[in-house]
Amino acid sequence: MPGPRLWAIVGATGTGKSDLAIELAETLRAEGNPAEVVNADAMQLYRGMDVGTAKVSMTERRGIPHHLFDVLDVDEDAAVAWYQPRAREAIEEIHRGGGDAILVGGSGLYVSSVVYDFRFPPRDPELRDRLEQELETRGAVHLLERLRTLDPEAAARVDPQNPRRIIRALEVLEQGSETHGASLPEKPVLWHPHTRLIGLHVDRPSLVERLDSRVERMWKGGLLAEVEDLRAHGLERGGTASRAIGYAQALAQLDGGLTEREAIAQTQALTRRYARRQVSWFKRYPDLEWWEAPVRAVTLLHA
Repeated sequence: MPGPRLWAIVGATGTGKSDLAIELAETLRAEGNPAEVVNADAMQLYRGMDVGTAKVSMTERRGIPHHLFDVLDVDEDAAVAWYQPRAREAIEEIHRGGGDAILVGGSGLYVSSVVYDFRFPPRDPELRDRLEQELETRGAVHLLERLRTLDPEAAARVDPQNPRRIIRALEVLEQGSETHGASLPEKPVLWHPHTRLIGLHVDRPSLVERLDSRVERMWKGGLLAEVEDLRAHGLERGGTASRAIGYAQALAQLDGGLTEREAIAQTQALTRRYARRQVSWFKRYPDLEWWEAPVRAVTLLHA
């Protein structure tokens, strides 16, 4: 039998990935395999961002070790080049203990950086500072237009609402390298040979209803109080956490820029759009097994 496996459970937000990861770990552990979970959701890296990210609580983890949750403060910037070696180190540690590693999350670039042979071009702090100053003075639209001129394919793939991705693509191009364009390598090669890619699917009407309800529960469940507390810990100083879907809208509501109804509606619309992008991203994965959610872990193990 081959050595320990790497499982990757991916798909749109709200499809039940975390629940399946925990059930799979429990099922494997019942068979003597000390499986553990590794986070691949960029926003769940942050301490205190719980309600708005639907992070599984310590009780819900049912004693199963979870890695790379709550490892950054909200005034720090998450970056996939920072995340990749740490996630792989966690996976290798789990494998050395004889267990399967279960990577779970919907941040496509983060998942790709771990499961595929994904190398990152170097960083140039001076160049990045110049691009960030240009962002402040001329705006993201100006930078996106430049990216379209230099690399139309990368510009088409990058999220226009994420100026950090635009800046990174320009930083790479201006160093004379080819940008990965926030996408997969042209011919993706698995990093770990014993990898199984599981995609969870929910039909679009059901997913939209599920996501809209979840956003409403976030507000009822204390998102505003969570954001007020995180603001006191530097939320608005961070370039990543403060722009997270739901958190940016909660900040705007607290500042009087949005009513609660407007903040919820905007968050719902952005969440639906994000889920669509997630599905498009993971559809490009070769050898991904799509399963209709919910699916039982025992079914996966015997498929």
